[in-house]
Amino acid sequence: MMEWFTNLPSFLKTYWIITGASTLMFLFVLISTMIGADTDDIGDIDTEVDADTGAGFQFFTFKNLVAFFTIFGWSGIASVDAGNSHTITIIISLVCGLAMMFVMAALFYYISKLTSSGTLKMQNALNSIGEVYLTVGANRSKIGKVQIKVQGSLRELDALTDFDEDLKQGKVIKVIEVTNNGILIIAP
Repeated sequence: MMEWFTNLPSFLKTYWIITGASTLMFLFVLISTMIGADTDDIGDIDTEVDADTGAGFQFFTFKNLVAFFTIFGWSGIASVDAGNSHTITIIISLVCGLAMMFVMAALFYYISKLTSSGTLKMQNALNSIGEVYLTVGANRSKIGKVQIKVQGSLRELDALTDFDEDLKQGKVIKVIEVTNNGILIIAP
């Protein structure tokens, strides 16, 4: 093995050193990700520092740099084996490495967009149909509860009505207004 390596030209030796080191690092990152070792409990190198605004589009991260050098090295070795010149090999390596960094950054960016904050926006309940859960007093005399589907999940929310009769349990209602303090105004 050492004899093979010592017989390589210095240009190809450089590529093999970069490839070997980055591939080992890539395997380490891959295995640690699979077993969950890159969780926030022990610290994530790729976390964003600014504010709690999501991951954002992160181009220069540790994982992206490892991917860059891994693809850079392997594409360079393949290019040399194909008989390309040093200049063409370097250009191919850079383009492939940068493309991999861009793909990984975009992948993590779009994956981070799949999460939701879970914050209930009461205005999303407007015009929804639901059912009275606890009796709602006539003419806003008593706050009751309604079950209504908001933002994809069934919720139990406080409600008032301007209707002249109490709205009893099981009555089908429609949300016609949402007050500033988050109480639903309903009508049968």
